[in-house]
Amino acid sequence: MPVSPSAHARPNLRLLSGQPEEDPRPPQSEATPIPPRSPGPLGELPDAELVALGAQGNRKALELLYRRHAPFAIHLATRIEGSARDADDIDHDAFLKAFERLRELKDPAAFRSWLGSIIVHDVRSQMRRARLMRTIGLVRAGDPIDLDALASPDAAPSVRAQIAQVYALLRTQPVDDRIAWILRAVEGHDLDSVARLTSCSLATVKRRIARIQQFLDEHFVDSYAGEIER
Repeated sequence: MPVSPSAHARPNLRLLSGQPEEDPRPPQSEATPIPPRSPGPLGELPDAELVALGAQGNRKALELLYRRHAPFAIHLATRIEGSARDADDIDHDAFLKAFERLRELKDPAAFRSWLGSIIVHDVRSQMRRARLMRTIGLVRAGDPIDLDALASPDAAPSVRAQIAQVYALLRTQPVDDRIAWILRAVEGHDLDSVARLTSCSLATVKRRIARIQQFLDEHFVDSYAGEIER
């Protein structure tokens, strides 16, 4: 019988590794040239100026953008998918797409959030493809939950068990619903940011998150709750 967890029985996802990222902004389609600042170490330049230089073909600026934001991209892909297996490939593909479209970015200062929306789109495509392959029998069950990539090093065994159970439950749900819930509940983005990252309306985001939350409330079981209460 489904069990609705009490407040103390809800998974402590705040012990997942990493910190919530800055609020993302939507991708833009019109270029706004920003003259690069004159001379000085490129590594000290803000994203907006590195984007402007990168759009002009400056390879060093592109390399710096990659080094600055690759950890964020890999982190986001891993947390959404629940496994680090495809994170590097998704990261590389997303950066290639971003670098090819730098001139389309209206607000160069929003490079990270724009990159985040590309990551979300690519992870969604990967998850849908994997589910289809499993459905038609071309591949077997998905990869195991990568707890080493998801949980912080000091997470207690009970927390690691909670995280594993939550991600296992999430894998049974629609991809778009899963992504919205993870961005909100795990990554800590506000609802407007989730809507921008997933390129859908605020109302749609709320419905998706509510469906997953109801599902988890009905099916998540904290096997450690009894030990805590005794």
